[in-house]
Amino acid sequence: MLIVVGIISFALVIFILKYVFSSGPNPFEKDTREPLKKMVHDRKQKNKVLKQGFLASRVPDNLDAIIIGSGIGGLGLGVLLAKVGKKVLVLEQHDRAGGCCHTFTEKGFEFDVGIHYIGDLLEHKPFRCMLDSMTNGQLQWEPLENPYDQVVLGPPENRRKYPIYSGRTRFPEELKKCFPGEEKAIDEYVRLAKKVGRGIWLLAMLKICPVPLAKFLVYTGLAQRLSFFFKMAPRSLTEVVNELTDNKDLRAVFSYIFGTYGNIPKDSSFAMHSLLVTHYLNGAWYPKGGASEIAYHMIPIIEKAGGAVLVRAPVNRILFNDSKEATGVSVMKGQEEMHIHAPMVISNAGIFNTYQKLLPKELQAMPAIQKQTSMMKNGEGGLSVFVGLNGTKEELGLKADNYWIFAENNFDELVEKYSNGKREESAHKVPLLFVASPSAKDPTWEERSPGKSTVSLVSFANYEWFEEWKDDKVSNRSPEYKELKQAFIDSILEVVFDVFPKITRDKVEFIDAGTPITNTHYIGAPKGEIYGADHGIARFSPELNATVRPQTPLKNLYLTGQDVFTCGFAGALAGALSCGSIILNRNLHLDAIAMAKKIRFMNPKLKGE
Repeated sequence: MLIVVGIISFALVIFILKYVFSSGPNPFEKDTREPLKKMVHDRKQKNKVLKQGFLASRVPDNLDAIIIGSGIGGLGLGVLLAKVGKKVLVLEQHDRAGGCCHTFTEKGFEFDVGIHYIGDLLEHKPFRCMLDSMTNGQLQWEPLENPYDQVVLGPPENRRKYPIYSGRTRFPEELKKCFPGEEKAIDEYVRLAKKVGRGIWLLAMLKICPVPLAKFLVYTGLAQRLSFFFKMAPRSLTEVVNELTDNKDLRAVFSYIFGTYGNIPKDSSFAMHSLLVTHYLNGAWYPKGGASEIAYHMIPIIEKAGGAVLVRAPVNRILFNDSKEATGVSVMKGQEEMHIHAPMVISNAGIFNTYQKLLPKELQAMPAIQKQTSMMKNGEGGLSVFVGLNGTKEELGLKADNYWIFAENNFDELVEKYSNGKREESAHKVPLLFVASPSAKDPTWEERSPGKSTVSLVSFANYEWFEEWKDDKVSNRSPEYKELKQAFIDSILEVVFDVFPKITRDKVEFIDAGTPITNTHYIGAPKGEIYGADHGIARFSPELNATVRPQTPLKNLYLTGQDVFTCGFAGALAGALSCGSIILNRNLHLDAIAMAKKIRFMNPKLKGE
């Protein structure tokens, strides 16, 4: 009987995906790629696109939609709507567009804040074809080294380094060279990760299919039967890898990339982890010209359709009529409010900002809103250190790769001790550190900044450690705050100097750190999180994913970005695709796949791949 129900349900899913969600306009219908134009490096010229300040005179008339937040989930959705003729206004509270894709410059050094490496960008893959379409073919990608990641475990006197290679066969083969006798565990790990990755289709399905069908799939248990993603979602990363091997270093290497979504292995869903593993199986890439190129090539598409992307435009509330329908937003211009109206409002500000800050109190109290917020929680606070160096990548020993440096291989114990410790003590014992050099990854860097290099260092820190200074002026926080921040910087630098011997203190020309309260100020993260809402095991239950959807309980109000789907650049874009699917009444996920197939068919060089 269950098999029959499963077959019927699967047939119903295919029917709905193929027919019901294909009635609206398709933003991927035409190949909009254009011949490559000369790359723009002049900062003033780029700022004319990226830093268009909010003025009443710049707000287009007769808007079709307002999007709150210019991160990739907001900009990406803006492009999708613009490609079918919608006039969209994207509002950004910061002084430049891009969200975590923006860059900033200090003392002549340009730093990215969130784009370190992106996977799945082979030319014929749907993700690459989609990004090419959304930038009219102007965004270029540079592959990283292979190995693209280096996992470093242990103290200086017992340090072990394990290279992580891309390639569906090379990835496991290189691991087997490092761990002889563990071939069976490595093969099974890769098999499980791939199988989980193939099951992600149902997560997208639950976001866009009719609510009764989503509930049917959840409450009959069919979601877990139909998708291996949901079958493995309740299992922790620690649980799965511990069953595969007793080798503690191999367990650590299986788990190291948990830093890309922010939950320690015992609190991580193996399903979420598998998405990251498979995301990089075919390689890793970095945007040529730096992360700001992403927004720079998306904004003109929105403008061409009559829309605009305006910065220094803090939305302080969403406007509703008496029928509880979203009708627009209120923007603070100095001490005055300006009301802007549109038939729909889409928030890329995150579920907590949207529901707890931008809604009127009476709507925040709605049971349907309360249910969604109760199912989610804030993610971990991020800590970033930005280092400007005198010297070329060759002189400093920097490559187009990343280092994941851990104090030892017992990740769960290390991070828990750090997080539960007193801030002054934890500042001297940062257990994990991500190290990357944007300048070494970008082939245009030497032309733009000869003789200089940058390094970005990322870890985690409790928001509560810094919360007492959150209301200080961002450029002039108290001496105690600066002292604590400096303690983190000093201990982190010691690790960098040890692992990268060519980087010495005399080469450092600029250094500063961004704490969780820095993230709150610049990217609007409520608790300083860099990956949106928490990505622990509970996040990947079928019920939550059938409940937290692009369409909110309030008419004409939608959600996009990381909190709708998963974190990171690809996850936020998947959130934009899901939201666009609802608004345009068609399955944009399938449209992107169909476009990739068409491009592959039309290109003789790709047919055999």
